[in-house]
Order: sequence, then structure tokens, then C-alpha cells
Amino acid sequence: MEIHESAEDYLESILVVQERLGSVRSIDIVNDLGYSKPSVSIAMKKLRENGYISMAEDGTITLSDTGMEVASRVYRRHRTLTELFTFLGVPPEIAAEDACRVEHDLHEETFALVKDFLEKAKSGRDSL
Repeated sequence: MEIHESAEDYLESILVVQERLGSVRSIDIVNDLGYSKPSVSIAMKKLRENGYISMAEDGTITLSDTGMEVASRVYRRHRTLTELFTFLGVPPEIAAEDACRVEHDLHEETFALVKDFLEKAKSGRDSL
């Protein structure tokens, strides 16, 4: 099943907020992404219906295994691309924004090469 970019952003946000706060509620996602409460509520319903998250009666949101897989992949890409762009001299805020735009559409093979390049560049190898 294909997952849309917006759903990936929500799942990534859930993961990031969970790492930062320990638990996640819809209001935390509103605050993290700056979206309206109704938009987040609709998105959480769709993510729940598609099996990416579960919601406890107290409103706590938990990623399912599938949701965690998607969120981890997107967040890993985001961190790596932000690091690459920063390494190239892009200011951190802009690097993070650009990484968010690129992280969804980059082919897996291209991303693997980007990761390899960054690792070599950071270790100072001449074999770039």
C-alpha cells in the first residue's frame, strides 16, 4: 500500500514527539507541525483506520509496527539529508526544511549513495 507524503510527515512527527516527550497526544502533533486540531484529528483517524497507529482511551497515540517502520525510515532520511546539507554549508534551519522536502521522493538507491558519500566525507577519505 502506498503511503502519502502527509501521512509520512504525521508518522515522523509522532516518532519525534515520542522521543522528546515519552508519549504522544494529538495536541502534541498540533504543536509540533503547526497544523489545526481538526486537521490532525482527521489525519489520526485515517492513520488509525489504515493500521499505522493505535489510540488509547486517554488519547495517547502509539505507532504500530508498520507505522514505526515508516516513521523510522522517513526520520532516518530526514536526519541524514539534514546532515548532508549542513555539511555542504547550508544553514541548519534551511537544511532541515530542504531535507523534509526531499526525504519522501528520493529513490532508495540514491539515498544509499547519499549515505555512503556522507560517511566517506565525514571520515575525510579522498575516495569521494
